[in-house]
Amino acid sequence: MINKPVVGVAVLVLVLAVTGAYYLRSVKPPVPEAPAPPMIPAPADEPAIAHPVPDAADSAAAGAPLPALPDSDVPLRDALAKVAGADAVKDYLQPENVVRRLVVTIDNLPRQKVAVAKRPTIALESAFVVDGDELHATLDRRNFDRYKPMVAVVSKLDMQQLAKVYVHFYPLFQQTYQDLGYPTGYFNDRLVQVIDVLLATPQPKGPIELVRPNVMYTFADPALEALPAGQKLLIRMGPENAAAIKAKLAELRAAVTAAPLKH
Repeated sequence: MINKPVVGVAVLVLVLAVTGAYYLRSVKPPVPEAPAPPMIPAPADEPAIAHPVPDAADSAAAGAPLPALPDSDVPLRDALAKVAGADAVKDYLQPENVVRRLVVTIDNLPRQKVAVAKRPTIALESAFVVDGDELHATLDRRNFDRYKPMVAVVSKLDMQQLAKVYVHFYPLFQQTYQDLGYPTGYFNDRLVQVIDVLLATPQPKGPIELVRPNVMYTFADPALEALPAGQKLLIRMGPENAAAIKAKLAELRAAVTAAPLKH
């Protein structure tokens, strides 16, 4: 999958639908799989809210009416365009069901699989490069370069402004999260939880070996392949790109919660 710059909202989903790619793909498209059970399931009885969102009065769209969820695509895209640029929103963000796509993807990032059909970004094709052959392959460092344009865009984002857009539209994110099957859940707590999972991504040393049991390449190391989808994407981005994304995720976390970031 090609990994072109995605608008600032992508940081929310990769925060990691950031690239629109969740799997190590070969030329042929994979057959969609049913989502795996959540690695971090929501408890039956949700705890008290741990990370209440900041006051919406300070949001970037303060004073503007909050649209109904079915009418939210255009207002949300317009608000994001002010943060990331109109061209980026037009070129890389799915035009419909933006809130739902974001919520579903964020909620799925701690799982081993993410529903590709629900991603918020527009998918574009490009060759996935490996060093070696199907019998013995490693992740080619040239793949890291595919992420550099996106990382450059994300690195320049004002996460405070992005968070203000998120806060203004938060009731819609919360409504959608509850509709997914978490009637007493709090979406901002889930977002913080997902960010913490991504920040805890390990960084393997040395060449990363791959196997190709079917259509897609996967990590040869069972421990790596068992990691959450979001962590595996960060690993595939390469250490420098992953470090830059983690830095922006830490900024986003600080912007949407008053809780101190644990190091």
